[in-house]
Amino acid sequence: MQLNKSQLEDFDHDGFLFFANLFDNKEIEILLSEVERLAKINANSIVREGDEQTPKILLQVHETDSATASEAFRQLACSPRTLGLARQVLRDDALYLHHSKINMKAAIEGSTWPWHQDFMSWKLDGIARPDMVTVLVMLHEATPMNGCLYFVPGTHRLNRLDPHYDTSTAYRFWAADTATMREVMAKHADPVAITGHAGSAVVFHCNLLHASGHNLSPVDRWHAFLSFNTVANRPQKVDNPRPEYVRSTNWTPLILGADQPIVESVAPA
Repeated sequence: MQLNKSQLEDFDHDGFLFFANLFDNKEIEILLSEVERLAKINANSIVREGDEQTPKILLQVHETDSATASEAFRQLACSPRTLGLARQVLRDDALYLHHSKINMKAAIEGSTWPWHQDFMSWKLDGIARPDMVTVLVMLHEATPMNGCLYFVPGTHRLNRLDPHYDTSTAYRFWAADTATMREVMAKHADPVAITGHAGSAVVFHCNLLHASGHNLSPVDRWHAFLSFNTVANRPQKVDNPRPEYVRSTNWTPLILGADQPIVESVAPA
């Protein structure tokens, strides 16, 4: 897919671009089936929450040799509709995945993600510059009721804000504090709810402030996230680095696939 000048200008101004129905129903069915398979695996790359230990995050789904390897998600990561999109907004063809993940907001139990910039964590991974974007693909419809994302437009043009370590959810990470968010939101446009049907997608900058609410609905809400970095911006050595499944050291540039549908594949043995 080829972005036009206006779309690139919108991304540079707002920090995100939304695409309705970018993937068709058959492709989404294949990806949902893969998530159901992967969620049954016992691996460190799966974060669980709640009384029933429901999966909250499946990580490293794009690599061929990971515990959660999925050929279908590998195809998704190399698609012109994801990798091709990231290449254009980053103005660089040599990209790799810092990580891939499925965020799973379980019915009723699915918890919030506090306001944060992704680069709050990624800078601590040893990445020098915020030359990174994430492509989110909706595997279920996203609504305010089931915990859709919210973006604060234009906040990607802020520098990385001083974060605090948030321990309020099963996945602990660096987030923005309340005083900072009050100040930022007083100076920027109102947050935008990122809603859409399954198969819709959004690309957003790593410094864009975003959050999502509790899933109050009686059905699950799953999204796939592909976080691209430029090879030139790969992490430098840090003390006590995070695990490979969240901070990849496979910096081989991804090869752009053909513009064809995601096809069902044989699960790895």
